[in-house]
Amino acid sequence: MDYGELIFDLSKKFPKDEMYNLISQIRRAADSISLNISEGSIGQSDLEQKRFLSIAIRSLAEVVTCLHKAFKRSYISEKEFNEAYEYAYNLMNMMIAFRNKLQ
Repeated sequence: MDYGELIFDLSKKFPKDEMYNLISQIRRAADSISLNISEGSIGQSDLEQKRFLSIAIRSLAEVVTCLHKAFKRSYISEKEFNEAYEYAYNLMNMMIAFRNKLQ
């Protein structure tokens, strides 16, 4: 959930003409991460939880792609990009490790 909030705050810096494009896309993808983890953890089988974690991982990959676009369009600084990317990298590794531990 913290990563979603970080992305939300970061996307506030994007130009207003991106409101219905990149801003909406990156926010929905970032929120989708925690929402899918939550949905998969409620009384589901390990197989179902793995499926939702896989969706969350794909959403995180989508956020990273949006970050690349934002950086290339000079909406965020290199420092902001690197911090958000490193956070995503660590989060991705944790989600993959958790998914791999499930039966």
